[in-house]
Amino acid sequence: MTRRIHWVSLVLMTCFFMSGQAWAHAHLKAAQPADKAVVSSISDIELTFSEGLSLKFSGIKVTGPGKQEVALGEAMLMDEGKTLMIPVSSKLQPGSYTVDWHALSVDGHKTNGSYSFVVSP
Repeated sequence: MTRRIHWVSLVLMTCFFMSGQAWAHAHLKAAQPADKAVVSSISDIELTFSEGLSLKFSGIKVTGPGKQEVALGEAMLMDEGKTLMIPVSSKLQPGSYTVDWHALSVDGHKTNGSYSFVVSP
């Protein structure tokens, strides 16, 4: 009986630790501008994640009308390292824009994704 309790305890502890690792990834919680937002202009893009990020290995690429890449400034971390803020170097022309992001959480897990927004005339 003692061996069975030991075995069950080991299985439960393994499940507990593995489920904790799944939550360690830096998931995108909020974006400014938001997904599918219509804005008149922006001066920066802010992405807020569930975990702290490694700035050196996190970033974005923004493409606009005609798949032209948008010039961006140097990224910085805010909000205890959970918010990635990237200045937009020039005024965006009207049209649809796509933000492709990649993030490396401080514990080494990589995530990526994309979303879009529209700049109105």
